[in-house]
Amino acid sequence: MDGAIADAAQNGADWKVGVDIGGTFIDFCALEARSGRVASLKVLTTPEDPGAELMTGLALLAEREGFDPTHMTRFVHGTTVGINTIIQRKGAPLALLTNAGFEDLIELARLRMPDMYSLFCSRPDPLISRDMVFGIPARMRADGSETQAPDMTAVERAVAAAKANGAQGIIVSFLHAWRNAAQEASVKAAIARLAPELFVFTSAEVWPVIREYERSSTAILNGYVHPRVSAYLTALEARLKTRGVPARPMLTKSNGGLMNAAEGKRACVNMLLSGTASGVIGASWLARQAGEDKVLTLDIGGTSADFALIIGGEAQFGTGELIGEFPLHIPSVSVSSIGVGGGSIAGVDAQGVLRVGPESAGSTPGPACYGRGGERATVTDAMVVCGWLGHSEMAYGQLRIDTGLAHRAVGELAARLGRPVEQTAQAILDIAVSEMFVEVEKLASRAGVDLREFTLMPFGGGGPMLGAFLARELGMKRVMAPRRPGVVSALGGLVADLRGDFIRTIFSPLSAASLPTIRETFETLAQEGRDWLAAQGHDAAVELNLSCDMRYVGQSYEIEVVLSPKWLADGDVNAVKQAFHRTHEQLYDFHDLEGEIELVNVRLSAIGAGPALSFPEIDEIEAPVSVARRLPVYTGTSVETVDLHDRQNLVPGSTFQGPAVVVQEDTTFAIPAGAQARVDRHLNLLLTFVE
Repeated sequence: MDGAIADAAQNGADWKVGVDIGGTFIDFCALEARSGRVASLKVLTTPEDPGAELMTGLALLAEREGFDPTHMTRFVHGTTVGINTIIQRKGAPLALLTNAGFEDLIELARLRMPDMYSLFCSRPDPLISRDMVFGIPARMRADGSETQAPDMTAVERAVAAAKANGAQGIIVSFLHAWRNAAQEASVKAAIARLAPELFVFTSAEVWPVIREYERSSTAILNGYVHPRVSAYLTALEARLKTRGVPARPMLTKSNGGLMNAAEGKRACVNMLLSGTASGVIGASWLARQAGEDKVLTLDIGGTSADFALIIGGEAQFGTGELIGEFPLHIPSVSVSSIGVGGGSIAGVDAQGVLRVGPESAGSTPGPACYGRGGERATVTDAMVVCGWLGHSEMAYGQLRIDTGLAHRAVGELAARLGRPVEQTAQAILDIAVSEMFVEVEKLASRAGVDLREFTLMPFGGGGPMLGAFLARELGMKRVMAPRRPGVVSALGGLVADLRGDFIRTIFSPLSAASLPTIRETFETLAQEGRDWLAAQGHDAAVELNLSCDMRYVGQSYEIEVVLSPKWLADGDVNAVKQAFHRTHEQLYDFHDLEGEIELVNVRLSAIGAGPALSFPEIDEIEAPVSVARRLPVYTGTSVETVDLHDRQNLVPGSTFQGPAVVVQEDTTFAIPAGAQARVDRHLNLLLTFVE
């Protein structure tokens, strides 16, 4: 343990803080480990000065909760700086050096259209324009032998042209660098001599896998966001230092794990999905605490709704998640997203059809009801008009809802549609729920699961507002809203483990003769994993998880299969084959016991467990539920009078019926008719839909 952290832990309080920055709010979840007290907070983001809201939040925590930053022994941070840089296309001007004759690599990609059924679909423009791609005479065979060394004169000309065209960095990606990275390394060294002011990333050092497009595009994403992410993290470290924080900042990663800020400045691509991933990790932890085995998560913020499956209490992982318009090929928590959030703007198109999203009002100016200058109707405004929202302060007292402004914004749409304002607001909500329904059905179909067996866990500021309505449409029987839904992503950072992913492509037939190669590769990766954890400051037990990407001979793509290191140690090739057949059967409903198998990649995850945290549990008691007041709500067909409950007055064992509204510091829970509500011993609010 670092000396400053040890001193902080011994002097009074021991604060562990998780922070997550979204499109509208930055969320804080602070745990005082000795007492078990949890403090949470939301602060509006400052897009013009990313990071300033962090200092504002720490100051408010100190003012309201007695939080002392000098006693902070753990600080975990998730940020959207990287992904926003890509979505907004505000990254660094880059050049690409690749093999001569392969200059069209990133434009050709995989020759697939994003939407094969759309006549108007087009592929996104590459992050590096064609005039900034330079072909270098060089060639490496697939077996790793060199047939033509890189032409350094061509490299010198390319670097000069890149500098003249304003490049800030260069990506080097050569054929078969996954097998032998020597050519990329020599060109990188040459660039460092020729233009030390330019940063350089090679494809093999970012993610050394077969398939040149995937390897190249991952390296390009890393370089594209590097300057902004590095500058942001440098400023973050400086700001924390001025506050006297002894803990060095840790960052949430796309794979649901953590890494330190120093690595984050180089391996920027690993944190592109940090916010969405940490939300799922936080939800997984809450699901395990509550004994929920199968959960569909619904994270609704200001700009999007994110969905993920938790099976057996664990998040699901995959590759190929979209970052804006571009696929990310490193391991990440599997999350599906759609541009429908609380700030999604509703409008009428040229054909007179009501649309919702994907454009969002964000935090500035925000929904009309925030009174911050927004004038266009949003999903949040529709909730206000229907009466579900606007009965208490929002975001820990930072926002007051102006119902008049919400009615004015929705009223303008209603006038254009020739419908009553309440019906128009309900139509906005119905469209938002239906668009989420379609996305969730896709997710369930891909995973091959029956959502009726799952519990919906809504979180984020907007999740509880719409979650119960979505669950009802999906035919789900249970909904579980955590005590503090608005800060689940920040909680995810608190409970996350250190996790590093490592990969090697070996590309060989699976046989007894290939097992020694697999075993040697695993041992090499295992040592890399241990070294990586040590560099992160982890000096406790290490968990190493082995898997391989395999396929039948003749297939174009492989599947990931979890393996036991014991099978390799024992030389049990049959156990490896049977594991592949079982996995293939689970995914595709068939397997071929006589089929030849190819092994493509060996993967290893090195995990260092985070702190063992727990929240206090309270025994359930039978207690009368007090109704704060009754209020009119438009429930879809008529105005009904429903009960309003204050979440802080609900105790374990409290029960009540829907329709109802539950208000709390960070969100509002809308509960439709037909739902039975109960508070459990973890202070989760559980809904059960009655037949």
